[in-house]
Amino acid sequence: MSRDGSVDFASLEQLVEFHIDQGTDAIVAVGTTGESATLPIPEHLEVVKQVIQFANGRLPIIGGNGANATAEAVELTKALEKLGVDGMLGVTPYYNKPSPKGLIAHYQAVAAATDVPQILYNVPGRTAVDMLPATIAELAPVSNIIGVKEATGDVSRVATLRALCGDEFKLYSGDDGTAKEFLLAGGDGVISVANNIVPKAFKAMIDAALSGNRELANEFDAPLRGLYTELFLEANPIPVKWAAHQMGLIADGEIRLPLTELSSEFHGLLLEAMKQAQIEVK
Repeated sequence: MSRDGSVDFASLEQLVEFHIDQGTDAIVAVGTTGESATLPIPEHLEVVKQVIQFANGRLPIIGGNGANATAEAVELTKALEKLGVDGMLGVTPYYNKPSPKGLIAHYQAVAAATDVPQILYNVPGRTAVDMLPATIAELAPVSNIIGVKEATGDVSRVATLRALCGDEFKLYSGDDGTAKEFLLAGGDGVISVANNIVPKAFKAMIDAALSGNRELANEFDAPLRGLYTELFLEANPIPVKWAAHQMGLIADGEIRLPLTELSSEFHGLLLEAMKQAQIEVK
């Protein structure tokens, strides 16, 4: 965000170029780390539109289509399809704590609104609802629901979900601290917070883990472990936006209320973690 509260599209373009240069496989535009909760629908769609234009076909763009009202999620889904996203990531409805029956009906309605591939997103620590493996298994047969971002940090769910959903259903970690073990257990990838500022190093860890090389994955993972902790010193995306500003990736470290800039007491801890990860600060 710019200091006046508007979206900083110049910094957004710089971020897209940074990720393409660093080898990021795909970008999630206006996911939860992208401040989706504070962007009204017109801004949400404009940001995704601009990311698609900046990327210009050089990597896939996944649009965030999560909402705690099914009708709003469907509206976003239809609009994102028109923009030309390659896929969508939909967080479970938050605050209203739907039952498994409600979650199934929600995602079925969203998937029915489009032919674009859909990725479910389970992050109970932020939404207050846990989409259990049995619920995900009910949704896996839907033709355009292709996978799940699983952010519980429970690595045992990989085997459970694989058994219930089959080999074609994609399992993505949404928890950086356990991502390596998630991949070594048979996961397919990671949709990450840390990757926003260390994409090349994080991808090296992912590639090593996907190849089954634990020793090499450990080697790449070790310098990043401080980030996995310190990027959550305050609510995401506060720390990662502050870190991106320190790196010169974004012009301002502004963030929309009710979130505020990273407290000064945490600056040293995050800077030390960035140093361990060999991140250069401007």
